[in-house]
Order: sequence, then structure tokens, then C-alpha cells
Amino acid sequence: MRTANKELSRRTFIIGGIGLLSYLYFNVHSLAVKHYTIAIDGLPQEFEGFTILHLTDLHAKKYGERQDKLIELINRQNFDMVAMTGDFIDKDNPDVEPTLALIQGLAAKPIFFVPGNHEWRHDFRIKSSLEEHGVKILDNKNAKLAKGEAQLWIAGVDDPYLHRDKLEQALHGIADAQPKLLLAHAPNIFKPAAASGVELVLVGHTHGGQVRLPLIGAIVAPGQGLFPQYDYGHFTAGSTNMIVNGGLGESTLPLRFCSRPEIVLVKLVSALQ
Repeated sequence: MRTANKELSRRTFIIGGIGLLSYLYFNVHSLAVKHYTIAIDGLPQEFEGFTILHLTDLHAKKYGERQDKLIELINRQNFDMVAMTGDFIDKDNPDVEPTLALIQGLAAKPIFFVPGNHEWRHDFRIKSSLEEHGVKILDNKNAKLAKGEAQLWIAGVDDPYLHRDKLEQALHGIADAQPKLLLAHAPNIFKPAAASGVELVLVGHTHGGQVRLPLIGAIVAPGQGLFPQYDYGHFTAGSTNMIVNGGLGESTLPLRFCSRPEIVLVKLVSALQ
């Protein structure tokens, strides 16, 4: 009987181990699509339903030959612009080709980029390559998207995690009453953005913690320490919304638990008056 129990315990351990490894593999390699709908005060009618594809934290990860698996998933979605919020290369792998392959495979839409801490580990040398591929770099700058007489302002700050952000400079020239979208790498920018009346902030950096516990959330996030406040998802402060994207890649360890890599789609709608 004791031998039979040992054999049963061994078999249970092996099956459990295989199941855990399969789950971890699924979490790292299976892409999710996350949708948000954000109500914006004063959104022009022309931008009703305007949808942003938010990509972040690729860390030079490859999804098939020339990113074909990722590109196929993305191009099945409907979106009007692309926001890329940093760490598309990795401190240990500065190869820009996975990012350029992704950009080349996207449908022809405006692409805006802000750098993260991993870009700056290599002096943001990928900047010129991105610009050569038509990407608009918003490092403490802004740009205007127009539809007829209506306009939407896209502002971007350099990496807040490295204290390179200059929010006032990024918002310079934008009237207070005009809807503003802010791109940043890290969620450190949330409180200053809310104080400045920014309607929507898109960030990454946390990877959703990479390892998340049910009912608790992320165990740790860079710049926030243990059990971070702004780890993943949708946060609000007054009329300001922030979305923390869980990202496409991993840092330090190729590990995710309860935190699949994802692309994010954010649809803008008019707030009820």
C-alpha cells in the first residue's frame, strides 16, 4: 500500500509539474487583446469612436518570423492610430529589428512613440531608425491629429521612471479646453498629468507585474516596490484616466503568471453632459 501511495504521489507531482509548466508557457506566449472604452469631456464628434492601438514593452521579443503572429493579430483589429510607450528593445538585447518588423507590418496608420528606460540604456540610438520608418517621436513634445475642423492633441513625455519627463513642455501650446492624450513609459506621470487636466494617459513599464496573485495583483513593479498601486489596468483621478498596459515582452526572467502579454485597444467616446 505504501509503495502504491508513493507511486500515486509521484504521478500527481509529475502531472502537476507538467500542468504548471504548460500554464507558464501559455502565459508567456499567448497574446491577449484588451479593450477599454474611455469617455472624454469635449471630445469632437468627428473623433467619436476613435480607437488607439496601444503597444508597449516588447523587449525585443519575437512572435514568429518577422513578427507575423503579432502582426496578424493586430491587423485583425480596427484602430485609427498606434501609441508605442517604450522598452521595445532590452538592456541585454538592443536589436531593433523585432520592432522595425512590427512597424513595417502594421496597417498604414499614424504611429507615435515615447522612449522607456531600456531605450536609454543604449542612449536611445534606435530613434533615427524609428523616424526613418515614419514613426513620430514625442519626447516632451506634442502633435495634432485633425479630422476636418476638429482636432485631437497627442502629447508625449520622455521616460518618467528616469525623471526625463517634462510635462509642461510636452503640453505647451495646447489649450486647456482641448482633449489631450498623453503617452508616457511609466505610471509615475499620473498625478502630474491629472493636475494638468489631461484626459487620458497611456503607459506601460510594469508588465502588469509579470507575476500576479489572484485578488491581490502584482507582487512588485519597478519604481513602485512591493504590491504597487499602479500595476495594471484602468485608473482614474478626477476627469483623468490612465491605462497601464501589461506589455508584450518580459524583463529579467521570461516568466509570466496570471499576466498574459497583450495588445490594448482604447476607444474614445463623448462623455455624457
